[in-house]
Amino acid sequence: MAEAYIVQSLRTAGGRRNGRVSDWHPADLGAEILNALVDRSGIDPAAVEDVIMGCVTQAGEQAFAFGRNAVLASRLPESVPALTIDRQCGSSQQAVQFAAQAVLSGTQDVIIAAGAESMSRVPMFTNMSFHQEKGIGEGPLSARIKARYGRDVFSQFEGAEMIAKKYGFDRDTLDAYALRSHQRATTATRAGAFDAEIVPIEVQTPDGLTSHTTDEGIRYDATIDSIGSVKTLVEGGVVTAANASQICDGASGALIVSEAALKRYDLTPIARIHNFTVTAGDPVIMLEEPIPATKRALDRAGLRIQDIDLYEVNEAFAPVPLAWLQALDADPDKLNVNGGAIALGHPLGASGTKLMSTLIHALRARGKRYGLQTMCEGGGVANVTIVEAL
Repeated sequence: MAEAYIVQSLRTAGGRRNGRVSDWHPADLGAEILNALVDRSGIDPAAVEDVIMGCVTQAGEQAFAFGRNAVLASRLPESVPALTIDRQCGSSQQAVQFAAQAVLSGTQDVIIAAGAESMSRVPMFTNMSFHQEKGIGEGPLSARIKARYGRDVFSQFEGAEMIAKKYGFDRDTLDAYALRSHQRATTATRAGAFDAEIVPIEVQTPDGLTSHTTDEGIRYDATIDSIGSVKTLVEGGVVTAANASQICDGASGALIVSEAALKRYDLTPIARIHNFTVTAGDPVIMLEEPIPATKRALDRAGLRIQDIDLYEVNEAFAPVPLAWLQALDADPDKLNVNGGAIALGHPLGASGTKLMSTLIHALRARGKRYGLQTMCEGGGVANVTIVEAL
């Protein structure tokens, strides 16, 4: 039976909006991950048959064949093709799944699945705002969609509030979860838990050039009072900027190969892709889809939630992982053990392989076997990937 293996899974340390990573052109940021994957695996760069690059806001510096531009900015030969995909926040997780499909089908043997997003240089929604400002077109939702759902917009912020209300989460519960994310990220950083997965990049600081190796968004001094002092996004709501993911600049990626490639290039795998699933549901509540997606993935894999050693559930908003825990009766001690996007940042198209990197390295550090990763995505879609650490 064919298998898809992960040989390396790496990421940059996150950068705050307009922070330490904001001087990096996003194509160059993606290129650093491509270079590091090749360098650390020892594979011949010319052996890479394709690069699948996730990116959500494909505008400005992230437009015009962004994935291909990352290849051209890297040390990979120009003979390596690339494409750019958008499954919203799950873009690079979907890149992993597409790469696995190619390997399992026998059509390709060596693929890089990656993602990059500079939310400082290409802010969210700027791929729509120019047209809106110029009065061009009707926007992404056609009249048919608006009529079907009785609304003019789908809002992830509204979806987060809807989930909190549905599952009974008050502001204190969300803020306590956010504090735990910062505390776990703080502990992990100080213990060097991220060292093996982070690719150092040079950044300019007031003191000169330095190596950026630490996630910039972690609030080491966070308290329940400081988190609780942040205003809600809507009056009477419970979601705030402090209990939601941080805007972030970053890149990440994974080298995915066949068993034949392992032997041909003398590679050592760090994980095997055990199952991958994608589902879709209600685009209004939107962010709840990881729950049915996880149930389907576990069923297809012949596993129970109790069989999974660690989970990475993207912290787009605190209600999302909390609802997932409650609906699946999952163990909170296995969830986002090194913190999540509330502390570490959510660089949109790069978050999929970012979480994959953290999950695999956390499994290996603990001597654990199975990890499950899921991501809520715009439009009510969710990806689930189950990996087996080797």
